[in-house]
Amino acid sequence: QVQLVESGGGLVQAGGSLRLSCAVSGRTFSTYDMGWFRQAPGRERDFVAAIRGRSDRSTYYADSVKGRFTISGDNAKNTVYLQMNSLKPEDTAAYYCAAKAVLGSPTSKSYRYWGQGTQVTVSS
Repeated sequence: QVQLVESGGGLVQAGGSLRLSCAVSGRTFSTYDMGWFRQAPGRERDFVAAIRGRSDRSTYYADSVKGRFTISGDNAKNTVYLQMNSLKPEDTAAYYCAAKAVLGSPTSKSYRYWGQGTQVTVSS
């Protein structure tokens, strides 16, 4: 069983930065596709970023965050990160880490394991 625990959310002014962490237990994260999604109140959960599992390690980003957000992983800590720079008020949402087997698209919502989420609020 894989467990995911997010941390690092908070309140930040527009233009600021945050780094979200997703601590993975139960399996080595690099064997999975790892993704970050976000959900604002009243909206669907949307794809943000993903890193392909196994030897691929390709990264994928939503157009809205491309050039501002970076997904990465630390094998020694079995943790996945989402570095968020140049934050905008529209980035305000609950951010979720997710994991799935290396099958299908890493940008789809068909992830098997989900964390509880961490809130990011960007003030204008």
